Amino acid sequence: MIAKLFEGERIRLTALRADDAQTFAGWYQDGEFARLFDAGPAVPKSERDTEKYMDEAARDRGRYAFAIRQHYSDEMIGILEIDSVQWTHGSAWLAIGIGDPSHRGKGFATEAMKLALRFAFHELNLHRLQLTVFSYNEAAIRLYEHLGFQREGVFREALHRDGQRYDMILYGLLKTEWQAGNE
Repeated sequence: MIAKLFEGERIRLTALRADDAQTFAGWYQDGEFARLFDAGPAVPKSERDTEKYMDEAARDRGRYAFAIRQHYSDEMIGILEIDSVQWTHGSAWLAIGIGDPSHRGKGFATEAMKLALRFAFHELNLHRLQLTVFSYNEAAIRLYEHLGFQREGVFREALHRDGQRYDMILYGLLKTEWQAGNE
């Protein structure tokens, strides 16, 4: 029996839609989201900015961007991206963000990441996924380590936020490590 590739128990991964641009831009009005999702300055983004991002993602053959939606709602609650795929080496970058704070801490990111890992390792046949996380994002660090990601390095004091310096941590997961944890 073939597993439902983009559907979990409570959420599903879908293509980004034109009407998602407004939701995505709204998340960037929240400085907390911007500081969790992006290393750049926390700057509000316009709907046009997010439309441009979505258009670029749709055209890029080495980039897979998904909306995270709950089964009972068509509303986008998060975004997930497998990016910068290097087909020769079988590696790519992974990023996830849950937009509305009321949806954070409820396991939606865990479920979405499990779907993304299955997609990356089974459908795309990648060998390695990597991501970076800011040292102050303790919830994300717990999630990545729970999923089997290995801490591979640190960009020491790479971020400056509110007068303090924070590390950016590099994590990686190999297909064989993922398979060992999912048998």
